Amino acid sequence: MMVAIPLSLIGIILGHWLMGAFFTATSFIGMIALAGIMVRNSVLLIDFINLRLAEGVSLKQAAIEAGAVRTTPILLTAGTVVIGAFVILFDPIFQGLAISLMGGTIVSTVLTLLVVPLVYYMIERKNHPEQPSETELE
Repeated sequence: MMVAIPLSLIGIILGHWLMGAFFTATSFIGMIALAGIMVRNSVLLIDFINLRLAEGVSLKQAAIEAGAVRTTPILLTAGTVVIGAFVILFDPIFQGLAISLMGGTIVSTVLTLLVVPLVYYMIERKNHPEQPSETELE
C-alpha cells in the first residue's frame, strides 16, 4: 500500500520544477495530504484483488481486473483533488500546496493504477499458485 507514496514524490518534484516554484511548508502539507489520498487508492486496489481472490479468481486475473475496475473511482478522486487545488494555484501562500496536490495526484494516479497491482502480484504470486486456465484443461 505504501508504494504509492514515493510515486507521488515524482509528480510533486516535477510540478514544482515545471512551475518554477520553491518547495515551501505548504508544499510539504500538500505532500502529506496527497500521501493519504494515494494510500487510499492503494487500499481500493488491494481490497478488490483480495475480494476477487476470495471468489476463486487467479491472482493474475484479479490484479488485472483491479486496475481496470477501480480506475473510475480512483480517477474521480484524482479529478476532484486537481480541480479543488486549481482554485488556490495562484495564491502566493498556498501555491506550493496546490502544486504538490495537482502534480502529485496526476502522476501518482497513473503510476498507482499500474504499479500497485503489479507489486502486489509480484509479492503474492508465490503464495497463490496459478490455477490452470480452461483452455489448458481441455
